[in-house]
Amino acid sequence: MDQLIVVIGLMLVTVLIVGLGDRFHAPWPVLLTIVTAGAAFVPGIPHVELEPELILPLFLPPLLWALARRTSWAMFVDRWKTIVVHSVGLVIVTTAAVAWTAWALVPGITLAAAIAIGAMTAPPDPVAVEAVAEPVGIPRRLVGVLQTEGLFNDAAALVAFQAALAATIAGEDLHFGFEVLHFLYTAVAAVLIGLASGWVGSWLVVRIVDVPGRSGLTLVIPFVVYLLAEEIHASGVIAVVVAAVQMSAADSEVDAEDRLASASFWHVAELLVTGIAFGLLEFRQIVDDAGSDLWTMVLHGVVIGVVLVVVRALWMGVTWLYIRGYEDNASSAPRTPAEAVVMTWCGMRGLVTLALALSLPVDDFPWRSEAVVIAAVVLVMSMVIPGFTLPWLVKALGVAGVADAEDAEERALVERARHAALEVVTSAPTNLPPESVARLKALYDRLEEDSAPGTHSPEYSQRIEQLKTRRDELRALQHRALVAAQAEVLRARNEKGQDPHVVDRVLERLDRLSTASNTQTFHH
Repeated sequence: MDQLIVVIGLMLVTVLIVGLGDRFHAPWPVLLTIVTAGAAFVPGIPHVELEPELILPLFLPPLLWALARRTSWAMFVDRWKTIVVHSVGLVIVTTAAVAWTAWALVPGITLAAAIAIGAMTAPPDPVAVEAVAEPVGIPRRLVGVLQTEGLFNDAAALVAFQAALAATIAGEDLHFGFEVLHFLYTAVAAVLIGLASGWVGSWLVVRIVDVPGRSGLTLVIPFVVYLLAEEIHASGVIAVVVAAVQMSAADSEVDAEDRLASASFWHVAELLVTGIAFGLLEFRQIVDDAGSDLWTMVLHGVVIGVVLVVVRALWMGVTWLYIRGYEDNASSAPRTPAEAVVMTWCGMRGLVTLALALSLPVDDFPWRSEAVVIAAVVLVMSMVIPGFTLPWLVKALGVAGVADAEDAEERALVERARHAALEVVTSAPTNLPPESVARLKALYDRLEEDSAPGTHSPEYSQRIEQLKTRRDELRALQHRALVAAQAEVLRARNEKGQDPHVVDRVLERLDRLSTASNTQTFHH
């Protein structure tokens, strides 16, 4: 019961932290890290024990799915170099640099165990990157590259981590040629599993009648895909990402209500799963396990944290030089030294580093306490410091000004949507009066005008303000009427002889009407 209370408390704290972050314009993963660390000094909090081998299958699939469903095949094709250079190349170099550092710092550590620590700290977390980077005005091009890197670097890191961990437990040396072949097998097999699972999932989704059933299916699929891939020793990470993208590609067969429900559902799931995972990193237990060697371990973590920043900075600098000389893809990054600095500073470590550290076996990995302390220090260094300094850095370097091109892209897409809508309005036979058709055309004209702020005439702007005022008054009146109707139906629930099922059905209709009225635009 104590552990259940802790889990529920973690979810509540996560929701409150997200609200505080929105209110004070602070990234919620940073606040969550600080709160988790502060909880170490609160007495009486029960210790939550979870089997190490359950951590990755429980937390990775839903988070990877939530991120991958916002991508597309076209984006992966466009950014295949990012996947090769950052998701594979940078992970390998970072793992090697950290492994050498850990081997030099930690007395008696084996090479395989040092590589496990290197792989554990190598991949940045796409959840943290999106939550920290996007609100401060970093162009979507940079955020997209960082997210693409984060989706696939986990696969390379996990293969290295699992191989090094197995060698450590067995007391054997790593065979690098075999591990390269194993990585290729895991990637190819995972892609095939992901494609097949995505196709089957899409086929099932469009044949399930109710929206909750479809959302529930998308919750189950990531775990099934991950476990199926891991069962045949393929990459569960790649399989989940591929399946999510494949199902997202079939979204045209799903209606708007499903898309809205699915987006809201996965946003909530992403927040809660991340909060629970962070809460499992009990700094108090880490301190107790480290004992008298705590500060030595913390120093090792600080050194490794600095190595991570230096390696990433050098890598981004070399990448910028290559792009400047040889790359003409408009979606590539970094394209300037300022972008290279920002992308270096966006190397936040998060859930994957945490999950891999906690998944180390207690009995078979002699350096577990050291590895967990290093992971905790790296997480705090890479999350808290950049999280609070990134807004200042972006402003000082002027990186946010690059977003103008993205605004132009948005306006071009709005224009495409407007033309498609007007073509239907003008070509379809109708018995509507001309003034109704003219009003419908004006609706889509406003779609274009509203996408280009600053281009309106004073008369138009004044008219828009008047319409907004009248619309708000009408919405307020309709809201009060709906609230009164809902209250009356709720009172009926407690009346003798009233069927609650009938009450719920009527209340659901009123709730749907209330939701629709909040998004509806009135034109007069």
